[in-house]
Amino acid sequence: MFSRLLRPGKRSLESLSEQEILALAISSEEDDGRIYLAYADALREAYPHSARVFEEMSAEESHHRQMLIDRHISRFGDRIPLVRREFVRDFPERKPDWLIGNMSLDAIRAQAEAMEASAHQFYLTAAARTQDAATRKLLGDLALAEKSHESLARRLGEQHTPADVKTQEDQTARRQFILTYVQPGLAGLMDGSVSTLAPIFAAAFATQDTWQTFLVGLSASVGAGISMGFTEAAHDDGKLSGRGSPIKRGLASGIMTALGGLGHALPYLIPNFMLATSIAVLVVFVELWTIAFIQNRYMETPFLRAAMQVVLGGSLVLAAGILIGNA
Repeated sequence: MFSRLLRPGKRSLESLSEQEILALAISSEEDDGRIYLAYADALREAYPHSARVFEEMSAEESHHRQMLIDRHISRFGDRIPLVRREFVRDFPERKPDWLIGNMSLDAIRAQAEAMEASAHQFYLTAAARTQDAATRKLLGDLALAEKSHESLARRLGEQHTPADVKTQEDQTARRQFILTYVQPGLAGLMDGSVSTLAPIFAAAFATQDTWQTFLVGLSASVGAGISMGFTEAAHDDGKLSGRGSPIKRGLASGIMTALGGLGHALPYLIPNFMLATSIAVLVVFVELWTIAFIQNRYMETPFLRAAMQVVLGGSLVLAAGILIGNA
């Protein structure tokens, strides 16, 4: 009942006539074929083998569409009514093309699997609602085609992306994730965590005022985040370096820079100076060890070396800020 109120004007699948079911199946196959081609276009440069998989999946959808059109012409003539999935209540939705560029390789593979599963369920339901024997057989055959032994995405994947190729593409995807998000985000987190230590703790010990210290920390963190974000986005468009979208890198760097500084600035919202400072110092060490962990996990830096570089360096900056504040 609530779904009807939230989506007025949509019809249930049960209310569709046999002709409308065929029209819906035709438009759905056409949409899915276009989506698979969009996947192929998005993946072709970095993942040519997976792109080939989606090209063949698109060709398969085109074949299904033609079978459905032939059946419609035979049964109802060549005038196909306009019935699309967005007109039908509870019909699985698809992501628009402009969101595909933001999806990872694994997310695209998973989406293809989900598309096939929903298509299989649709054809089973549609076949059960048709009375014409030939139409029912066609819809049943298409349901089997979408769910034969293993999914089409997996079967084509075994043909065009064998284990060694899939491993290589997964490594490429991981490398791209590191270059686009982890590396600039890590640089921002390091800059925000370390560079704001001195001004925040200098202000804290110089003023003994938690609110003023918080304002210093907030301004330093936000300012550093904006600066790092714009610097990361402006200095490399990613075309030659292969580091990905400058906007994504800029956001990763800017947001992590601001968070790195805010981590030890937020405790100064506590009015008690000693309690706020104790929590802030604890947060600093958590931040520094987190940076060391990320360096070890993604950048393959030996953990002890990363810990020495980050924790020792951060501790020196922290000590400098306290000394300056007490001067």
